[in-house]
Amino acid sequence: MLNCIEHGQPTDRPGLLIAHGLYGSARNWGVIARRLSDRGRVLAVDMRNHAGSPWFDTHSYHDMAADLAEVIAAQGGDWDVLGHSMGGKAAMVLALTRPDLVNRLIVADIAPVAYDHSQIQYIEAMKSVDVSRVERRSDAGAQLMQRVDDPALVPFFLQALDVKQKRWTLNLDTLAREMPKILGFPDIAGSYEGKCLFLTGAKSGYVRPEHRARIKALFPNAQFARIPGAGHWLHADRPREFEAAVRAWLG
Repeated sequence: MLNCIEHGQPTDRPGLLIAHGLYGSARNWGVIARRLSDRGRVLAVDMRNHAGSPWFDTHSYHDMAADLAEVIAAQGGDWDVLGHSMGGKAAMVLALTRPDLVNRLIVADIAPVAYDHSQIQYIEAMKSVDVSRVERRSDAGAQLMQRVDDPALVPFFLQALDVKQKRWTLNLDTLAREMPKILGFPDIAGSYEGKCLFLTGAKSGYVRPEHRARIKALFPNAQFARIPGAGHWLHADRPREFEAAVRAWLG
């Protein structure tokens, strides 16, 4: 079972399950989860091979969707599902394969398509850190700065470093081996007829106009909204606006 962080108390509204993106964790969503918990239960999960969840040899979207299904089945009741990036693809596969478990779907800045920009360089950067010499996060940060092209990503990666245990809380070997699956999207027949919001960052190029036809084929009731000034990490770039958009759409 995936590790989960829960906020809020049960109400008559459906709960909200949050699935993070690649290299992330449930903790990354703490502020937004706590704010949204005034409307009911919010459950942020650590995806497989990340943070406090079990490590496996596989990391396909069918695997991740099955993990989310297990969490929802164990909780019982109705759940809305919000997924960002990799978590958004996992949430889409869950909705397509187990629509009975997804009340409404929010997909944050990702499309049901294959991407050609690899994330493998960040795994190589993390693997290059000599964790035996790390006494504090800043030690690893100095090493990562030499290998990561975007300095703003370094603090994000450092959240996945267990300084005391001198280890990464990411299954880097499996993530590297399964990167083609992570970048891709499985070929799934059928569609999800439920309510669905594709929420994107206005400065992000992840969800492009040419993706609309594929999105509408799989999610015929999809609606679209953009957050001005936000990039791919829209919930971190514009957290208040992201929260407001989710809150308004869930109604």
